[in-house]
Amino acid sequence: MKSLILLLFVSSAAMADDAALLRCRTITDATSRLACYDALVLPVSGSAAGTSSAGRGAVQTLPGTSASSAQQKPAQFGLEEKLANKDVLDAIESHISGSFEGWTANSNIKLANGQVWQISDNSARAHYVDNPKVRIRRGALGAFYLEIQGTNISPRVKRVQ
Repeated sequence: MKSLILLLFVSSAAMADDAALLRCRTITDATSRLACYDALVLPVSGSAAGTSSAGRGAVQTLPGTSASSAQQKPAQFGLEEKLANKDVLDAIESHISGSFEGWTANSNIKLANGQVWQISDNSARAHYVDNPKVRIRRGALGAFYLEIQGTNISPRVKRVQ
């Protein structure tokens, strides 16, 4: 019986949202249509998330976060799945301290900033250089790529520390 009541509640909320969406879709002026979509109030579940209201709509926030989160810090780069912050960096730059001799599949690379990244593809390359500059950039579908000064190969990596 509880599930039937819950289903009726959820479906009626969805129908109300559909009606508002359909109303916005009929507006021909792009600016007015966007304003209509912006004015829609998104349903907020009170289960695991806390809620706060500001202005005319409700804003959903996860526990331990605020609605106005600061931009991501370089130390958090590569750990997004553990963060609720959606303002993410596109890349970070650092260097590898000391002598670098290249990489093989699954090898770990420690950066000067303390981060440790593991090669997650099957690439391997010998590259002998001291203190090379590196750049780790975000790729498609959550991938990260390591660009090492003096090479034209960017192995896929994942952050392990």
